Amino acid sequence: MATERETPGGDSAPSGARGGTDMRLRRGARSATARPQVLTGARVVLPQGTVENGQLAVDGKYIAAHPPADAQVVDVSGHWLVPGFVDIHNHGGGGASFSGTPDDILTAIRTHRAHGTTTLVASTVTDEMDLLVRQAGLLSELAEQGDIAGIHFEGPFISPCRKGAHSEKLLRDPEPAEVRKLIDAARGKARMLTLAAELPGGIDSVRLLADHGVIAAIGHTDATYEQTVEAIDAGATVATHLFNAMPALGHRSPGPIAALLEDERVTVELINDGTHLHPAALELAFHHAGADRVAFITDAMDAAGIGDGRYMLGPLEVEVSEGVARLVEGGSIAGSTLTLDRAFKRAVTVDRLSVEDAVTALSVNPARLLGLSDRIGSLEPGKDADLVLLDADFELKGVMRHGEWVVVPQLA
Repeated sequence: MATERETPGGDSAPSGARGGTDMRLRRGARSATARPQVLTGARVVLPQGTVENGQLAVDGKYIAAHPPADAQVVDVSGHWLVPGFVDIHNHGGGGASFSGTPDDILTAIRTHRAHGTTTLVASTVTDEMDLLVRQAGLLSELAEQGDIAGIHFEGPFISPCRKGAHSEKLLRDPEPAEVRKLIDAARGKARMLTLAAELPGGIDSVRLLADHGVIAAIGHTDATYEQTVEAIDAGATVATHLFNAMPALGHRSPGPIAALLEDERVTVELINDGTHLHPAALELAFHHAGADRVAFITDAMDAAGIGDGRYMLGPLEVEVSEGVARLVEGGSIAGSTLTLDRAFKRAVTVDRLSVEDAVTALSVNPARLLGLSDRIGSLEPGKDADLVLLDADFELKGVMRHGEWVVVPQLA
C-alpha cells in the first residue's frame, strides 16, 4: 500500500531492514535553518499565555532564550506559532501503515510530519503474536533512531464485544506472560498498551505495565464502572479513544466512561474528526475532565493524507468513502483519516475551544504522558525547536522539527 511521496523538507524513504541498515529519514547536507532564525510578529502560544506580536528564536535544534547575533529575521506577522503536535495513537498515513515494511513506516511518518505532528507514537493493530513481536522489533529501531517516540500496542488484548476494526479470531486474553512478550520485543520502546482490563489477567497486566513504565490504556472494553475503577487503581492512566469501542454512558450502569472521566489520574483520548464524536460528547469530556486531561489523537490509518479507496488495516479490508473509514465486512468504523492540523482547526473553529486549550490537548498533555515535557510540548528556551505555523484561519503554513523546516513557509 505504500506510496513514494516527497515532502516539503525533501525527505525520501530509504529502504531498510534489520541488521544494520540505517532506516532514518534522510536529511539534506545542510539544514534549511542552519543559520539561526528569529520568527517575529506572530501570536506565539507560550505556557504562560499567548503573546501578541511575539518572537521566537531558533538556534540549531533548539529554541533559544535570546536571538543570536547573526540570526535571520523571518516576519510571520498575521500567523500563529504553536508547539509541534504530539500524536500518541496513530496507525499510519500516506497510503502506508506502521504494521508494514520500513518504507511503509517512513512514508507514514513523513505524511504526518507534513501535517504538524513532530512527535509520533506508532500504533500496531491486532495480528498474530509472532508478527506483532517482529513488528515491535522493527519499530523499536525507528524509536532508537529518534524517528518515532515509541510504540503503542492496540490489541490483541481487547474484548470481542468491542473489537471495532480488529480481527476477532486473533484476539486473546491479556495474560501477563503474553503482554510481557510485547514489552520485551519493544526493547524499552513500548510507550502504551491498550487492553480490556475485565478480561482474565487484565488487572495483573495493568500492574505489570505500570511496573515497567508502560502506559496501561483502557479501551475496546466491555468493563463495568466497578471493573474500570479497579483497573485505574491498579495503574491504568489513559482512556483509549473515549466513548468509542466501549459501553455507552448509562444512568444505572455508568460503565467505563464515567469512571474514566471522573478520575483525575486518567487522560482521555478523543478523536476530533466530526465522525467519531458528536460535538456534545467532546464538550462533555472537556467539561468533566478539563483541558489538562484531554489528548487529541488521530487513530489514523493508511488513508490519512491520501483519500478515498480500499486499504488494509492489519488483516482486515477497509473502504474509505468521503473521508470515513469502515470495514468492508460489517461496516465498523476503522480508525480515521484525520491529521492533527485538521483536529486543531476543528477544535477552535467548530468546537469553539480556545487556542490555548487546543494546544494543551494536542501538544502539552501528550508530551507529559510520554514523559517528554522537558524536551517537547511547549515553546520554551532549551526545548526542541518543534513548532507549527498557522495562518489566521488556522490553516497549516509551516512545520519545523528539531530546527529544520519540514514544511517551509511560503510567505508573501
